[in-house]
Amino acid sequence: MQVLVLEQWWRMVVAEFGDVAPGPAETLVEVLATGICGSDIHGYTGENGRRRPGQVMGHETVGRVLEHGDAAAYSSLPAGTVVTLNPVVGCGACAACTRDAEQACPQRTVIGVAPDIPAAFAERMIAPTRNLVPLPEGAAWELGALVEPLAVGYHAARRGSCGPDDAVLVVGGGPIGQACVLAAWRLGASAVAVSETNDARRQLLDELGTVTIDPSAGELKRQAVSRLGRRPTLVIDAVGSEPTITAALEIADVGARVVLVGMAQPHIPLSAYRISTEERTLIGSFCYTSAEFRETAEWIATAPQPLDRLIEGRVDLAGAPDAFEALARGTAAASKVLVYPNGLTIGAA
Repeated sequence: MQVLVLEQWWRMVVAEFGDVAPGPAETLVEVLATGICGSDIHGYTGENGRRRPGQVMGHETVGRVLEHGDAAAYSSLPAGTVVTLNPVVGCGACAACTRDAEQACPQRTVIGVAPDIPAAFAERMIAPTRNLVPLPEGAAWELGALVEPLAVGYHAARRGSCGPDDAVLVVGGGPIGQACVLAAWRLGASAVAVSETNDARRQLLDELGTVTIDPSAGELKRQAVSRLGRRPTLVIDAVGSEPTITAALEIADVGARVVLVGMAQPHIPLSAYRISTEERTLIGSFCYTSAEFRETAEWIATAPQPLDRLIEGRVDLAGAPDAFEALARGTAAASKVLVYPNGLTIGAA
C-alpha cells in the first residue's frame, strides 16, 4: 500500500509499505480522507519536536471499516461502516481513563503523533477498535475528517465554561479558531467574534456568519468591545504565541476566563499582574474527552452551519508533498486541506 512519509524536515514522499492486518482489539480501515493539521505542519518543519523523520503522520481522518481482528466487533461496526478516529489512546486503567478523560492519561499515546505508529496519511491503517466512532446517519462522509479539530474547539470552549451569558472573543481564525467559534455558538454564547489577520480566513468566517475583526485595522480591544457590545468574558487563544496571549489578557474583562489552546510557541512569558490584579483565570486546553469526541461526531449531522465550507483544499497522495510545503511557507490559499490516499474520486459507502 502507499503511504505519505516524512522523509526529513521539509520533505514528504510517497512510499510503498507492506500490507497490514489487524490484531486483537484492532480494526483495518480504508482511509478516505485525512486533514493536514497545524501540528502536522509544525512536525513537517521540525519546529515542534513532536514528529520524527521516517514517520507516517495523520490524525484528522475518516475511513471505512475493512476487517476486524476480533469477530465480535462486527456486530457494532460491520465492514463498510464509515468511521472517524479518536486518535487519543489511553492506558485504560488510570483514574483519567476510568472517567473517560484519556487526554489526561499520563501514559496516553496519540496516533499520528507517536512516531512508531503508522497513521492516517496512508491508503489503509490499523486503529484500536474502541477508538473508532461511526458517523451518524445523514452526515456527509467527508465531514468525518473534521470531527477531530471540531472536538478540539468544543473542548476548549467547555474548558472555558462557555455559556449563554458569555461574550466570546476567539484569537486566531485558522482551523482550530474556526472550531472554537462553532463551539461557542454550539454552547449558546450570547456574542462571538474572532480576530484574524488573514483576509481569506476572515472571508470564510464571514460566510459562516461570524463577526470578524482585523487586528491590523485598529486597536483590537476597541474593536472587540464595539463588535461584542462589551469586553469579552471568555477569550480563547487559538494561536498560542506571545503576542496573542498578551492581547487576550489585555482585552479580557475583569474576572474573565482565558483559554490557551493554540501551540505556536512552547514557552510564553505572561503578565502575572494582569492575571492576578484583575482576577482572570488562565486555562489550558489540549484536545477532548472521548465523550466530547463522540458528541461532536453526532453534531456534524445537525450543525446549522455548512461545515463542508471549512474544507478549502483537496489533494491525492501525489499532491500532498506540495500541499505541505505550501501550507508551511504560507503560500497556500486554503486553510484546511484534506488528503485522499485512495484518490480524489473515491466515494462514500
